[in-house]
Amino acid sequence: MRRLTAASRIAIPLAGALALSACSSSEQPKDSLQVVANPTAAKPAASPARAAPPAGQVLPMPVVSAIAADQQSHTLVVALKQPAELRIYDLAALGAPKKTVALPGPAESLSVSGGQALAGIPAKGVLARVALPSGQLTAEKVAGQPAAGVADGPDTLVAVRDRKAVEVLANGSVAKTITGQLYSADDVVNTGNGVVVLDRLRTAVFSVDVQAGTMDEGLRAGDGAANAVADSYGRVLVTDARAGALLAFSTNPLILRQRYPVPGGAYGLAYDAKRSLAWVTLTARNEVVGYDVRGGEPVEKYRFPTVRQPDTVGVDDQSGRVFVGSAAGEGTQVIQP
Repeated sequence: MRRLTAASRIAIPLAGALALSACSSSEQPKDSLQVVANPTAAKPAASPARAAPPAGQVLPMPVVSAIAADQQSHTLVVALKQPAELRIYDLAALGAPKKTVALPGPAESLSVSGGQALAGIPAKGVLARVALPSGQLTAEKVAGQPAAGVADGPDTLVAVRDRKAVEVLANGSVAKTITGQLYSADDVVNTGNGVVVLDRLRTAVFSVDVQAGTMDEGLRAGDGAANAVADSYGRVLVTDARAGALLAFSTNPLILRQRYPVPGGAYGLAYDAKRSLAWVTLTARNEVVGYDVRGGEPVEKYRFPTVRQPDTVGVDDQSGRVFVGSAAGEGTQVIQP
């Protein structure tokens, strides 16, 4: 698959795609889609000093590791690296957090739905469930390194990084463990039309059949898959941190539909379902860009200067406000486009 240059300004829809060939967890890959012999996960590009003041308002706080907004509880949830905690804000009053919840370790990821936040804490082998807005914490032990969790109806899907698996939790216990082809299970996305797991080491995405308990077809996701999110059209959007691109995969079947160049260190990713906007942070430029993804290729609608090292981003679907978290300790930025 040809790598796009930054000068290329078109998305490339693909009518078909090449599936990754199967291999055991102990074997070296034997397919042509492997990026390097000894793969490493893509990291955000280092940010330079800010060239412009951040747009909007900045809420002072230490290093932010994840961020998300929940519509049901009308809250903004911010995960801090040190101290390891969640700060829960009322979206109507962002001056100070309503609740602060101490965590057993730093949260690497956050997902929210139905008045609940799920925080993956891989260093401690814990998936934290936090009721919103009360902040009531339930810490569930998970064998291995739970990198991320997402709701699937009454169940919870957990990407367990080191065990290269997706676990299905039902009523607080493991109902099913799904494995195959993965080098690393770093995130799991539920589109409502299919479930996809992100493998940063293999820089690939895989379709998961939860009911059958199988890891199905897989596709290369650029040169450095970083973050993934579901959109309103049954697709999974992925940032490619190494090649600088925004990818769009349809599900059932898994097909790469778009690969759009996003120069500047594309990394953080969030989706505004009400406006069909994908928000991508550019860590090498200290910027965040909003793309309309309804058409055949993304269309840039907004671009704002951010806090330094904008590794994380979230969005409030109701107001359209965008929240950018700084991994350099410059706080959380609130932008009204």
